Amino acid sequence: MAVGSCLCGAVTVTFEGALPAPVACHCTLCRIQSGHVWASVNLPRANTTIAGEDHVAWFRATPDVRRGFCPTCGTVLFFHPDGDDHIAVSAGLFANPTGMVLKKHIFTADKGDYYAIPVGEPQE
Repeated sequence: MAVGSCLCGAVTVTFEGALPAPVACHCTLCRIQSGHVWASVNLPRANTTIAGEDHVAWFRATPDVRRGFCPTCGTVLFFHPDGDDHIAVSAGLFANPTGMVLKKHIFTADKGDYYAIPVGEPQE
C-alpha cells in the first residue's frame, strides 16, 4: 500500500498495491502547471482511494482532460482523461521509499530549453 498527500494534507491518495513506474511528461501544459517536468503514476481507480476528493479543484486545459490540484496549498495532484478508469497521480505525493523507477520521458519535443534529459533514458 502507498499513501501520499498534498502539502496541506487536505487531499490524501491511497493505492492498494505496488506503485507502477512513473512517466515524466515534458509537454508545455504539464510544464506550465507544475513549474517544470511533471512525473506521474497511472493508477487504476478501482485500487485508488482519494480522501478529500471534494476539496480538489479541477481545471480543463483541454476539452477531454481535467487536471486536479489543491486550491489551499497549490499542489498539482491529478491528470484525468474523461471516461478513463485510470487516473494519473503526481509521483511526488508519495512518501519515500516508493520503490518507483522512472519508466520514460514523454512529449520530449516540447521540453524546456533550460534543461537536458539524461543520456540513455527512454523517451518519446
